[in-house]
Amino acid sequence: MIVTFVVLAVFFVVDLFVIGRKPHVPSTMECVRHIVFFVVMALVFGALVWVFAGSRPAVEFYSGWLTEYSLSVDNLFVFVIIMANFAVPKVLQRYVLSVGITVALVLRGLFILVGAAIIARFTWVFFLFGAFLLVTAFKLLAGKDEDDEDYRENGVIRLLRRFVRITDEYDGEKLRITRGGVRHWTPLLVVFLAIGTTDVMFAFDSIPAIFGLTRDPFIVFTANVFALLGLQQLYFLLGALLDKLVYLPVGLAVVLGFIGVKLIMEALHGNTLPFINGGGPVPGIPEIPTWVSLAVIVVSLGGASAASVWKMRSTQGRPSGGNQS
Repeated sequence: MIVTFVVLAVFFVVDLFVIGRKPHVPSTMECVRHIVFFVVMALVFGALVWVFAGSRPAVEFYSGWLTEYSLSVDNLFVFVIIMANFAVPKVLQRYVLSVGITVALVLRGLFILVGAAIIARFTWVFFLFGAFLLVTAFKLLAGKDEDDEDYRENGVIRLLRRFVRITDEYDGEKLRITRGGVRHWTPLLVVFLAIGTTDVMFAFDSIPAIFGLTRDPFIVFTANVFALLGLQQLYFLLGALLDKLVYLPVGLAVVLGFIGVKLIMEALHGNTLPFINGGGPVPGIPEIPTWVSLAVIVVSLGGASAASVWKMRSTQGRPSGGNQS
């Protein structure tokens, strides 16, 4: 376990603070190489888990990794909007993403520790997790909120602007600069806060989702780390295509809805609430095998991606109109 954490720490540091610190816009081939490398490493890690711990933990890891990776891709929709809203220069976007992803990892780590402790003592929390995921799935199916298409500053950032001097111009990676003998914050401070608060909201989705697939904190944490590795390269690779993945929210909604139902079923199995069957397990509730969870995730996300690509190609191949004879 210690070796695993050391290797993941090395991956994370190299990905974000060695490669990610170069102030440039990565090429397509550079992005593809990094993404392929980290995807292969996740597959290898899952294979090693299979060899040393058995098939069940390995399938749980693959299921959790795919779910978290898909939710991380969904995060990119919001990141793209934030970058555009605050006019972050392209050469700075990689640096901003590095900080944002680091904050996301720290927040998810804290959520995992708290979540594992709560679940160990109060199994009924699965009812809350399940209901939360079902509501999230319904919102995804109902369509994106206006905030998704036109980012609006939250209350923390609006309050900050009232009490802190913030310039309208960036000055490299500097957070503070001096103008006319007066110290000002640059817009980077607001961008970091916007991405950080967004990370908190997405952590509320991702942690209940993966706890619905496994209760092992080690699997939960490693799946989250692998889901975040290579995310900044994915941002630049898919930045122009994210709005083309029109069916990804539907695929995510199916996955989150399925996990929400699975969580509620597990809560009924380990029921400790006195007003439900006298505080004992509810009979007749089937158990969903781990491989079924993986199959649902692969089919839902794979189908949504394939359908998005098909629609994009059919739209591109459609005549622009007016010149048919």
